[in-house]
Amino acid sequence: MVDALRAHPVPPDAAAEIEAARRRGYRLITLCDAAYPPLLREIPDPPPLLYVNGDLDVGARCVAVVGSRNATAYGIDAARQLCAELVRLKFTVVSGMALGIDTAAHEGALSGRGRTVAVLGSGLNQVYPAENRKLAERIAASGAVISEFALDSGPDAHHFPVRNRIISGMCGGTVVVEATRHSGSLITARLAAEQNREVFAVPGSVQSFKSMGTHTLIKQGAKLVENAQDIVCELGQFLAAPEADDGAPAPDGAARVAARRGLTDEEARVFRAIEPYPLHIDELMRRLAIDAGKLSAVLLQLELKGVVRQLPGKLFQATEDTGP
Repeated sequence: MVDALRAHPVPPDAAAEIEAARRRGYRLITLCDAAYPPLLREIPDPPPLLYVNGDLDVGARCVAVVGSRNATAYGIDAARQLCAELVRLKFTVVSGMALGIDTAAHEGALSGRGRTVAVLGSGLNQVYPAENRKLAERIAASGAVISEFALDSGPDAHHFPVRNRIISGMCGGTVVVEATRHSGSLITARLAAEQNREVFAVPGSVQSFKSMGTHTLIKQGAKLVENAQDIVCELGQFLAAPEADDGAPAPDGAARVAARRGLTDEEARVFRAIEPYPLHIDELMRRLAIDAGKLSAVLLQLELKGVVRQLPGKLFQATEDTGP
């Protein structure tokens, strides 16, 4: 910790930097502050100082969700659904606000009206990527955007591997949703393992090179994740899900979607038969024992309600989580 303090760069005019942060409404949190994330303090090289825009809840139970910048539609949907479920279970989602999976993770958490923390590879005055400046504002309104770099630091390439230790260090586990063999997300997974934290991976298509990194992680011992409950089961009491207020078991994913989107009984029946992976209309007809005309009409209504997507070749897939 002493070495980390000595190695940390000090702005040429520290007093001016502190005043600039104060004017923007940012907080500066040091290793000695009670507001410093407790799990982050445990890693070998914690940042001595954090710039914080928003509210960094010291008692939050955090899970990191990261992945490819150039993500597939499947990866984006998987990240959004997983993070919406995590915040429903009162977890905070931590990610790096990069394009692709990181952005989907933050957006999924916000869609579930939960908390999310973005860890930047630049200073708070230089939000990167520029496309996510509005997203950063939304995140700070209910969670926090943080950085260890001086306010006006740019998104230098070497900043991102460094900031990854914060993403994994704040959390009890790190989930990689989609990654190639050489993805930067695998650095975060490696750091999580070195920090004695759990590593999770979401499986993808065996035909997609963008899933090779996650499949490699699973082969190496990462826990396979299909839904938030897989994380809950692995991390135990650290991520224990709160019981429903009435003590009744929570409805499964399809029932929640049906209630939220106002599906009719017939629409809900068809929706339950559709999977996250593409399914041909003939297979749906076989499963549901329903004629083609009627099924096509119901599928059209489900598309209009945004819970089903049609792909070329009369293939259909769910766009919302149907898991438990």
